[in-house]
Amino acid sequence: MMEINTPADMDKKYHKLILVTAPSGSGKTSIVKFLIRKFPVLAFSVSATTRKPRSNEKDGVDYYFISQESFEKKIHEKEFLEWEMVYEGKYYGTLKSEIERLWSEGRVPILDIDVQGAIHVQQHYPVNTMVVFVQAPSAEELRRRLESRGSETLESLEARVSKSAYEMTFKKHFDKVVINRDFDTACQEAAGLVEDFLAKP
Repeated sequence: MMEINTPADMDKKYHKLILVTAPSGSGKTSIVKFLIRKFPVLAFSVSATTRKPRSNEKDGVDYYFISQESFEKKIHEKEFLEWEMVYEGKYYGTLKSEIERLWSEGRVPILDIDVQGAIHVQQHYPVNTMVVFVQAPSAEELRRRLESRGSETLESLEARVSKSAYEMTFKKHFDKVVINRDFDTACQEAAGLVEDFLAKP
């Protein structure tokens, strides 16, 4: 893992961090938005990506949408806490500066993050980090949700379904699992986990 080298490193074990991870289509992004509305101390950590924005997404709000060249330059300059090439030529990553900024404001960063990225961040910050794994009730339901987005080609849909099946094998790495059968119920379950986590010293 790439290290964050700042004078405040010795204090970072006391900072709290929440990761919400899931295969695509499981509903993690919607759950993260619900949690941010419910808990004012939480702040969304905006990830960087090289993929194109969807019609309802805004740069700097949903993601930092940057070119592949710029992303690779930031990798070289070690500006990421974690990064992955999730699909061929499509990078996602968490900028160190984003986490630092939120901690400096006294906020608790909440990350909407890829499964592999969550494992890396969890290993980097093993203390005071909670990971919530959101799971669709079935592979069939996951496919239906991805299809309903209307943003996937047949090729990209199959790639996401295949990747989702692979990501499900990592569920054992996370001790907090929310099965999203019903969205409202899943949100309340996730909120209970966050409330307990924030209450801990």
